Amino acid sequence: MSRKLDLDLLKKRLETRRAELLKAQHETEADRSTVELDQTTVGRLSRMHAIQEQATAIATGRKREEELARIDAALQRMADGEYGYCVVCGEEIDERRLELDPSLPNCIDCARRAQR
Repeated sequence: MSRKLDLDLLKKRLETRRAELLKAQHETEADRSTVELDQTTVGRLSRMHAIQEQATAIATGRKREEELARIDAALQRMADGEYGYCVVCGEEIDERRLELDPSLPNCIDCARRAQR
């Protein structure tokens, strides 16, 4: 890699964010559990609200899992000596892009093409 990325700093940021996500996943585990449909203890509107909160917690959990997967992949690329290069085209990813989000696997051009 021809630029001066501080890989140690980026790795630490990735590991810190990974720990935060894992902690949040653990803390919100109960929010993603099955909602009881016992009509004798909870009213209909309360059940609907609980189901909506559960759906939100599940969606948030999925987003966390996706971010964890990106972080794990970035850490693996670091370990393999392939970090900082686009996984699609192999070109260097702009340093500013990696400083913004060290888990990004693509250069800006490939990321734009993927959005189309």
